Amino acid sequence: MDLRNLITFRTVVSCNGFTKAAEVLGYAQSSITAQIQALEEELGSPLFDRIGKKIILTEMGQRLLPYANQMIQLHDEAKIAIRPDSIPSGVLTIGSPESLAAYRLPALIHEYKQKFPQVKMILKPGVCWQMRQMVAKGELDIAFLLEPTSGDQEDIEIETIVPEPIGLVTSPDHPLTKTQRFELHDLQKETLLLTEAGCSYRNYLEHAMQQQGIKPESDMEFWSIEAIKSCVYAGLGIAYLPFISVQTEVREGKLAWLQPDLIQGQIYTQVAYSKKRWMTAAVREWLALVKKYQAIWRQI
Repeated sequence: MDLRNLITFRTVVSCNGFTKAAEVLGYAQSSITAQIQALEEELGSPLFDRIGKKIILTEMGQRLLPYANQMIQLHDEAKIAIRPDSIPSGVLTIGSPESLAAYRLPALIHEYKQKFPQVKMILKPGVCWQMRQMVAKGELDIAFLLEPTSGDQEDIEIETIVPEPIGLVTSPDHPLTKTQRFELHDLQKETLLLTEAGCSYRNYLEHAMQQQGIKPESDMEFWSIEAIKSCVYAGLGIAYLPFISVQTEVREGKLAWLQPDLIQGQIYTQVAYSKKRWMTAAVREWLALVKKYQAIWRQI
């Protein structure tokens, strides 16, 4: 199987089209079409369905994609492995939930880019269970997780970095701020402002409420922590968020932080990477920088 054809196939998938893939790879569109046709002839099956101006992967295309990713990755790793005194280069793909991407990673990314400007960094959002799978499949080099410790898995290494307090957040004049002690059942009459489905700490809260048979009067789901905070400001409800995402507003008195021990257990920032893939210089230097910031975060 021609590696060039596999690279073209993967690029067409990521670009959602032949024209954009041709621009990215610097080929004529006819060359892209010819390479895909050669791959389809070799495999004896079409890889894409053409529906109007759109293309979608066929079942064969879906089955080929993870193998194409692995073959291209192994090719890249082989070139790096035989290069003496390898300097970080290439692409570093990092997955992270919004809360860590916005409030933990900017300082790391800034310092890393200062040291290694030749590395192209790609930051992808996601929920933790999906990102673990993406690391195992080779779709991410590194994933940051925000969830209870689960230990290493078969294909990935998971390192615990720092505990992250999670608690209820309200507007400063919310009645709950006047209560010295309240129980989970007090949320029954509240409107909960929730992060997206699949978010680890949302799951944590919902599981605790289900165990006690608690169903809030209403809830709203948001794609953004900043949107949730704006709605909390406006008195539209209460939220359950990591302290790192609201610490500035809490210190300025714009938000109130309530009873972080309402739910038993602990959530941690963790970093995950593959056990099976060759560790590139770019990944190795990123993990070294994470260790440096781990020491800083634990002192705060």
